[in-house]
Amino acid sequence: MEATKRSRRYIDYPRLGRKGVRRWLPSWRLWLGSFTFVLACLAGLFAYVYAKVDIPDENALAGKEASVYYWADGSQMVSVGAVNRQNIPLTGVPEHVRNAVIAAENATFYSDPGVSLTGIARAVVAMVSGGDTQGGSTITQQYVKNTYLSPEQTATRKVKEFIIALKVSNRKSKDEILRGYLNTSWFGRGSNGIQAAAHAYYGIDAKNLDPSQGALLAAVLKGSEQYDPGLSPANHRRAVDRWSWILDRLVATGAMDKKEREKYREFPEPRPVAKPTSQAGQTGYLVDIANKFVKSATGLTDKDLARGGYRIHTTFDKQRTRRLEKAVNDVRAKNLDPKKRAEDTFVEFGAASVRPTDGAILALYGGADATRHFSNNADTTAVPAGSAFKPFVLAAALQDEEERYGEQPHPADAPNRSDELRAALIQGRGAPFVQAGQRLGLERVRKLVLSAGLRKESLAELEQTFPLGTSAPSAVRLASAYTTFANGGLHAEPYAVDRMTYQGKPVAGFERPEPQEVVSRGVAGQMTSVLEGLGWRLLGAPGSIPTEQPPAAAATEPGDRLKSAWCVATPPPSGSGTGTEPTTAITLFRNKPGAPELLPLNGVGGPDTGLGTTLPPQVWTAYRNAP
Repeated sequence: MEATKRSRRYIDYPRLGRKGVRRWLPSWRLWLGSFTFVLACLAGLFAYVYAKVDIPDENALAGKEASVYYWADGSQMVSVGAVNRQNIPLTGVPEHVRNAVIAAENATFYSDPGVSLTGIARAVVAMVSGGDTQGGSTITQQYVKNTYLSPEQTATRKVKEFIIALKVSNRKSKDEILRGYLNTSWFGRGSNGIQAAAHAYYGIDAKNLDPSQGALLAAVLKGSEQYDPGLSPANHRRAVDRWSWILDRLVATGAMDKKEREKYREFPEPRPVAKPTSQAGQTGYLVDIANKFVKSATGLTDKDLARGGYRIHTTFDKQRTRRLEKAVNDVRAKNLDPKKRAEDTFVEFGAASVRPTDGAILALYGGADATRHFSNNADTTAVPAGSAFKPFVLAAALQDEEERYGEQPHPADAPNRSDELRAALIQGRGAPFVQAGQRLGLERVRKLVLSAGLRKESLAELEQTFPLGTSAPSAVRLASAYTTFANGGLHAEPYAVDRMTYQGKPVAGFERPEPQEVVSRGVAGQMTSVLEGLGWRLLGAPGSIPTEQPPAAAATEPGDRLKSAWCVATPPPSGSGTGTEPTTAITLFRNKPGAPELLPLNGVGGPDTGLGTTLPPQVWTAYRNAP
């Protein structure tokens, strides 16, 4: 009977006739059988998926709908156009350009099966670990992503990519795949495909690109936001390095001889970056800030956004934005005359308004016109904050005293350092802040401003002058940091997009974190009181009634002797509540396009502007009082 029972067991587990640990260790037959079974299941699943997943219509990309950006009130701000793409035959792309792309992206293109198992594995691992999912794909896989798939980063999409790439590789010739890839790839500057890119970067047809220009376009395929040389000096350095590497790769792969390589030692500078006319005025800057927030919140790239189909609901207040632009234009027209004074040339303004309670960016001024001045002055991190940074040193000192003595009266025998700093801030003196930095420790001040939202990369080295404002935060970030005082010591991270959909479905990533305490409510109240006192001196009463509560404000002083002028102010609350009015940071500086260093402000606006320091407060007053 026992023998009969044993013979009927299809899986000998737990193992009969074994004792102890051996009873629970699978036999080699069980291991082999299980492995074979899993392989058979995977093969069956692969066959099923392969049969079910089909190649979509290649021309679908050309019909992609535009992305639409909305104001905070729900009205449409701008529609960022349908895909800028012009299909051309492979014969319309010079062989040396094709070779440059292959050398840069997939040197084994003509011999590989169209997929990279190691690349897929790396992408899946990166996806699970939250790392970068880009890169590691063959040209065939990238063509599939460009043409057939959505920009979502999921395991399902990676499986589809792999299956469709295999089918495409079996059904299309390598030349057909390369043609499709070159016609659908994102090159930045709003251009999908090599023909649109040739015009965006060099103003010529793709057929007229020389090997050096072709190498630059091959370089930006790695990511235009990192390699378009026109976007920033850092981008330019990366682009030059990759351009040179690609030309060397052409020699290494036998596609170019060394003698030909020697002809291309001078970097082929592309045309300046230009915004489409639909993004004229402030619109281009608003879209720029919104896109940066979207990319940070969702992991999407410029390439993904360029595919269209998004509905992006921003926090920007239409009327506030127009009032801010008008205020800057009015102050500029009244005070600056480049034809009369050379010192008034290359003067730039930047500004941003942030709501204290939740960090919403309500308005910004990025420059005269986004189609002519590409750099976003509201988001630049090249302008020192000067005395506008000092209140954070005072806040650190007040917080230190509160931690030492609590809320009890300050001991009579202890030096009241914060009172000295209050007086120094009102009087525009710097030495007490240097001394406070030494006493508190510069790391403590640094930690406070980071908690208040300033970015690490915008902060200066922790040297003696650090408390005097040698750091260079953006207008958005400085306004956001000041909201901490208006919001009872709590800081809410700034944001520009409230929600977003893709093809009608919500996109995740826009949940708002709770505000975090930076200083106590008591310290925030003291800071507001000090800044209101400073506001009387800098701005006066914002209305016609002399007794009206002043704004809380700070600004740079002529004594800073810096190449920048700032004003940061929060109006008195309208009605009950805290932080109901936005905090606005306004900056002025001089910058010649293409020059790495700021120009001095001596003489800007005439002899009575105090190195231009009186102009940002004028902008704030005009903005505040505008109808």
